[in-house]
Amino acid sequence: MTLNPNFISPCGLYCGVCAIHIAQRDNNQKFKESLVGLYRGGVPGKGTLPNSENLTTDDIRCQGCASDELFMHCKHCDIRDCTKKKGIDGCHECDEFPCAYIENFSMAIGKKVILRSVPYRRKVGTEKWVQDEEARYFCPECGNRVFRGVVKCNQCKAKLNLD
Repeated sequence: MTLNPNFISPCGLYCGVCAIHIAQRDNNQKFKESLVGLYRGGVPGKGTLPNSENLTTDDIRCQGCASDELFMHCKHCDIRDCTKKKGIDGCHECDEFPCAYIENFSMAIGKKVILRSVPYRRKVGTEKWVQDEEARYFCPECGNRVFRGVVKCNQCKAKLNLD
């Protein structure tokens, strides 16, 4: 497996399974529209991303946390800024994990994945962590490739809890 360095985020949210990236990669307009609704708070109980009230489908694009094309929320990432200031590659190298940046992360699923992912990356290393994140996001019922945070397979409609 070839690792895409742009997908290796400092926070532990592997970008290769991110809904924003997948919607752009697949040029899936319907998926982009649903993400706009989600991030604006259109899904009860799911919350919103800060400063997302003017989000449009044109904003649903990202090539990974370490790329030059970032999603609007990722452009202003306190976690990425913190790791840069500390001169480390990610939270997996930080003695202060979990910190206030993790505790105050704006998306509940993201926080849950970070808290699972960072200790695992510390234990097994980056390459194995990426392999396992890639392997995690498939529907166990039909084998369809899905994304982080998905609650229902878009193919067979099975309920999923993969995070």
